[in-house]
Amino acid sequence: MLESQSINKIPIVNNFLEAAQPDTRNGLYFSDGKRKVDYVLAYHYRKRSPPLSTPGALGLAVISNGSYGNPDEKKDTQAVHSSQDVVVDVTPQDAVEEEKMRSREEFEKNLMEAGLEMEKDKENKIQGIGFVRLHAPWLVLSREAEFLKIKVPTKKVYEVKEEGGVMATLNSAWDTITKPLQPKVPHLQSNTKTKYISHSFSREKLHLYNISEKETFFDNATRSRIVYEILKRTSCIRTCQSTGITTLIANGVYDSAFPLHDGTFENTEEKNERQILHQEWARYGAFYKYQPVDLIRKYFGEKIGLYFAWLGVYTQLLIPASLVGIIVFFYGCATVDTDIPSLEMCNEDKNFTMCPLCDGPCDYWHLSTACSTARASHLFDNPATVFFSVFMSLWAAMFLEHWKRRQMRLSYRWDLTGLEEEEEHPRPKYETKLLQKRQKKRRSKRKNKSEPSKEEENGGSGKEKWRQKVLSAMGGESSVGKEKLTWKDRMPGYIINFTSILFMFGVTFSAVFGVIVYRIITSAIIAMSPDPQTKANVRVTVTATAVIINLVVILILDEIYGAVATWLTEIEIPKTEKDFEERLILKAFLLKFMNSYAPIFYVAFFKGRFVGRPGDYVYIFNHYRMEECAPGGCLMELCIQLSIIMLGKQLIQNNLFEIGIPKLKKLYRKLRDKGTAPEETDDNQRLSRQWDLDYNLEPFTGLTPEYMEMIIQFGFVSLFVASFPLAPLFALLNNIIEIRLDAKKFVTELRRPDAVRAKDIGIWYNILSGMGKFSVIINAFVISFTSDFIPRLVYQYMYSETGTMHGFIDHTLSYFNVSHFKPGNAPTLSQYDKEVTVCRYKDYREPPWSPNAYDFSKQYWSVLAARLAFVILFQNLVMFLSELVDWMIPDIPKDISEQIKKEKTLLVDVFLKEEKEKLQLIQSLFLKDQTAQQKAGGVPRRHRAASFSQFSREQRCQHTDV
Repeated sequence: MLESQSINKIPIVNNFLEAAQPDTRNGLYFSDGKRKVDYVLAYHYRKRSPPLSTPGALGLAVISNGSYGNPDEKKDTQAVHSSQDVVVDVTPQDAVEEEKMRSREEFEKNLMEAGLEMEKDKENKIQGIGFVRLHAPWLVLSREAEFLKIKVPTKKVYEVKEEGGVMATLNSAWDTITKPLQPKVPHLQSNTKTKYISHSFSREKLHLYNISEKETFFDNATRSRIVYEILKRTSCIRTCQSTGITTLIANGVYDSAFPLHDGTFENTEEKNERQILHQEWARYGAFYKYQPVDLIRKYFGEKIGLYFAWLGVYTQLLIPASLVGIIVFFYGCATVDTDIPSLEMCNEDKNFTMCPLCDGPCDYWHLSTACSTARASHLFDNPATVFFSVFMSLWAAMFLEHWKRRQMRLSYRWDLTGLEEEEEHPRPKYETKLLQKRQKKRRSKRKNKSEPSKEEENGGSGKEKWRQKVLSAMGGESSVGKEKLTWKDRMPGYIINFTSILFMFGVTFSAVFGVIVYRIITSAIIAMSPDPQTKANVRVTVTATAVIINLVVILILDEIYGAVATWLTEIEIPKTEKDFEERLILKAFLLKFMNSYAPIFYVAFFKGRFVGRPGDYVYIFNHYRMEECAPGGCLMELCIQLSIIMLGKQLIQNNLFEIGIPKLKKLYRKLRDKGTAPEETDDNQRLSRQWDLDYNLEPFTGLTPEYMEMIIQFGFVSLFVASFPLAPLFALLNNIIEIRLDAKKFVTELRRPDAVRAKDIGIWYNILSGMGKFSVIINAFVISFTSDFIPRLVYQYMYSETGTMHGFIDHTLSYFNVSHFKPGNAPTLSQYDKEVTVCRYKDYREPPWSPNAYDFSKQYWSVLAARLAFVILFQNLVMFLSELVDWMIPDIPKDISEQIKKEKTLLVDVFLKEEKEKLQLIQSLFLKDQTAQQKAGGVPRRHRAASFSQFSREQRCQHTDV
């Protein structure tokens, strides 16, 4: 009671305040209601076990209730609750908690020495979660902003030059048309014709900056980034021998660290940026609006802002690709009734008798029964498909060029031009591995000594121990600290990586092969069915079920491969977070790329290629024939495979998983906490404040999953688009939902991420560029070898007597004498036994009456030569056009480059003007001094050069004291 009554009189000592009253202003400020909470550290605490009734027993320790001692500093500590000594049971768990408590105390003390101000709640439970709130005062903010070279606006404003003529008219008309699509963000609706010149913050030039109020000069994202930089470099040497908050979290000293959201996202009277983002961006009802990327960047930082800007550009450019794809599809629908090969295949008068699809039970069949498959194939396999493939290859190049220009505009607008990469701190696991290496080396040195001294046997003197701990924790202050992990240290990890990735590839290929075996066996079983209707639908049944199995396997392996990629990257022991992220991205992309596209590659390039011919088929397991393509070709099956896998991944993995799994995790955590909630020792339970609400949200784990799903989708859109022209349309519909889903997740379901500066999207651009070039090769081979486009061209211009497609089906079918069947391969029960002497099969081979019976014919070699020629021509043409597009479209827009030059010139003028004013002021002081001396009748005193230095120091101090 005494403490609660006098808490308001307790002064702030060492920037620390123990909060004992409810927070004001929505829990975003300290108890005084003035200082912002810039960052929050959360930790689990557990008080000592209850006192035993037998004091003096073994395993007991006498400590001061509510306080604890430091083994390295023998100083008296003041008790918070009381000074009465009690006897408690010291269990191993208590010892661990005691060590964590000491580590937290030392780390927080170092934070206060760095200038941060701190507030902490009382630990009024037996066990629970404690929060440490951090606030950065102006002196700390200005110091760190100068160190980090954060660009801030100066007082100098200039007018942005606008384009004139036709472009100005078009831009004005476009702005009028798209005005309903613009989000209602206050700062976006302000005057955009003027811009403040930005310059790296300097405490010596405070008078140049547009500082209206110190507390609001740095926005919340910048303040939290500054505090996070301090947290990353603050050390905890004596108790935990580590540096940085990430290491302490990894060691369990703290549970998490995060900046606070700007209040609730629900509608209240007092608007904040989170509410605006939720209203104008993170709702499905706002799907038609542009994204407020400037506000996203301001709230979440440049890295997340660039992701959503990139996603917006990608989604916008899917609109023209979708329109062209729809036109190509409708062209196929409009010409299906006039397609001569389809009509010939559907013509029952010709009655092409085809060879059996399997040995024994399968009977001969008429080609006209595959009429529906042939007509459906024409929807995706028509002359317009080639045009669409060329268009999509150029579209990919245009997309990358457009993004580079958009990225440059954002870099200029967000003051990222000239951004230097900051030095990153080592990862906790890297430091741990390095510490283990040093300790191992010291132990080996001790063993190598013939006669170790008693001091060495005891581990050295106390001072030596302390020196080694300091050197181990600081890392880099001595010859020991200069050590680093070599390739020998990482070699076991590299070997495990290489073998594991090969094993994962084997798992993927095994899964694909398993589905192939399923298709072959299921086709043979269904073919033995006595039901004619079942036999007629054998291809549809087998294809549909096999693709669904493929989709399930892909979804399962995707989750496994994501965890495996993280584990493989961890054992490589990357030094920095950037190295870790890049290596993780490459591994995850490689594994998920193979997993997602392996079944599609099989259908596109391998199915039906190694079948053999009647009388000499290729078998697996001795009596199961390799599966063949449908009479209309494999392109239709490729289309089905691609569409189901793409739509299934988007619907299940990208949407249901993203919505469902976080909600299930939240429900599980709520039920777990409810079942194990500790009892309050105080009747007054703490109200839920902003840090409580944010702690209950999911932690932010990075942008890699978000980028990865879009990159895999980009592969579906670009790599096999020749087989599925509607892929861009479905990608567009998915992305419209995906943007709002991600936005809702970031605003309402995730803790606020740390604001990270970035000038580009990093390694993802290189992956996109590589996939764009790879798509040219894949589409060339799909058109050439999977579709019938090349065989049709060869027939029309080389073998057709009328120069039309009449007779094309007959031209592509070879003959087989049924008497050449091996024993057991001919149909056992056939209604055509007495009638059929010759059956047809799709291939270019010599007829049985030829001297070279069943060898590849001249037509085969002509078509193969034409296919290879088309691949070379297509690749070179598209690559040339892509390079032409790259050359014609500059990476930096002309107006941006001119404005950057203008800003540099104006900034130089500002500094020259400042120096000129200083010089004029100095000269006026000299003149006043000389005039005063002359009036006094004395000799003018000669001023030394030190006077200028003194004046400069005075001015500098005046600027700093703001």
